[in-house]
Amino acid sequence: MAGLRERLSRPLPAQAVYGDDGVGREEAGVTPAAVLVPIVAHADGLTVLFTQRTASLRSHSGQVSFPGGRAEPREAEEEIGLPARRVEVLARLPEYFTRTGFRVTPVVGLIQPPLELVPDSREVDEVFEVPLAFILDPANHRRATRELNGRTVGYYVIEHHGRTIWGATAGMLVNLCRSLGADSGAPRGG
Repeated sequence: MAGLRERLSRPLPAQAVYGDDGVGREEAGVTPAAVLVPIVAHADGLTVLFTQRTASLRSHSGQVSFPGGRAEPREAEEEIGLPARRVEVLARLPEYFTRTGFRVTPVVGLIQPPLELVPDSREVDEVFEVPLAFILDPANHRRATRELNGRTVGYYVIEHHGRTIWGATAGMLVNLCRSLGADSGAPRGG
């Protein structure tokens, strides 16, 4: 855990990162948003906590995401019952611009167990965790493409035990990996 704190305390790159290679993003109407990248400090290793969004939501239904949203990462309390006082903010990653016009600020926070989460069933189907070491391994980051409005756009995909993390969420995880210098020996558990 000390290694994680140390790496995240270093100045992080200030440049913004564009999702889906920035292709097809509307230049006007960028909506600010923030998400919490929750790292859980279990005794046997660090994990990242995710939500599986309900299929009934108007946007991003059924997708894997971080807690948070249009306003700020404190929405994690409303979404999954995680009080802000339980989160030690470690860093803010570079802004991430989505193809759909959001300017997302990912906030990395450390959480000490035990977790007593209460997901809001209107927004969240499930809460689950993936080992941080798995996420920090670049071998688990895959690039994919799709056709969108007549253009080919690229995005990241991370698959773990039948779950697919893709798009902006995967892109922010790749940025976390790069910010931690995972290519050159990032912390694998603390």
